[in-house]
This record gives sequence, structure tokens and C-alpha cells, in this order.
Amino acid sequence: MNTKIIVEGNTAMDSALRVAFATKDMEEINAHFGGAKEFVVYNVSKEGYEVSEVIKTDTNDIEDDDKTDFRVRALKGVNIMYSESIGGTAAAKVIRAGIHPMKVNESTLIEDVLKSLVEMINGNPPQWIKQIIQMKTEHDVRQDRWAVGE
Repeated sequence: MNTKIIVEGNTAMDSALRVAFATKDMEEINAHFGGAKEFVVYNVSKEGYEVSEVIKTDTNDIEDDDKTDFRVRALKGVNIMYSESIGGTAAAKVIRAGIHPMKVNESTLIEDVLKSLVEMINGNPPQWIKQIIQMKTEHDVRQDRWAVGE
């Protein structure tokens, strides 16, 4: 059953990234996407990060083919999802849902990833991150030739 635990934040996180972490203990990225019983979701912005919600994704009562779809639906609205590992078919479904899957090679502290994301947002984030957080960017004349319908 899909249960969401919403956490009321005390700050406005305008243009925040919504980042989910597959976790067994709420502290580390230490679960496989397909086996994760819960995802903790954070809002991450230039100002910092805060817990947004915990999504419970225990799929013991669901047929195998539907488990991935169930998790993808539960993560609706998330921009980036970190897990210890994810299969190719599941990754494709996650990407089609507009979620960017990220894999860690070993158990990693969620707080370390959150701090590096804040640092990256305040530095020079890649274009796909800028699009998500709708950062204002200076007009670059090199992009003019790619403009559609002009």
C-alpha cells in the first residue's frame, strides 16, 4: 500500500528540486530501487534542504509486473531519485516519468548528497538542473540558432 507521510516545512523552498532517496534507515542511500520499502523525499534549493515526505512503497501484495509501475507512480513529482542500484527496465520507466535516476556505488549518507546538491546549485549546475529549478540564465547568443519557430 502506498502511504505518504507529509512533513510540514517551516521555510519556503521556491524552485526547489524534489529529491528521493531509496533507504532502509532514513540516513543512507542503501536500498535497491526495486526492493525499497520507503523513499525519503527532500526539497533542495540554493538556501539548503528540508524533508518533504516519506513515501512507503511496500509491494508485497502486488504482482511482479506492477511493482515498478507502483513505485514510479508513488514518486510522481520527484525530479531526482537516488538508489543503490536500479535495473535497466525500471530505469527506463523512471526516466519516462520525468525522474532522473542516480546510482551510488555503496551506502552513502543522504546528508552528504544533500550538501553536495546545494553546493552544485549554488555553483554552476548542469543545464537539466537549471531547467528543473527554473534558474534565470543570461541570454546566450549561441542558442539563437536553435530557437524553434523564429
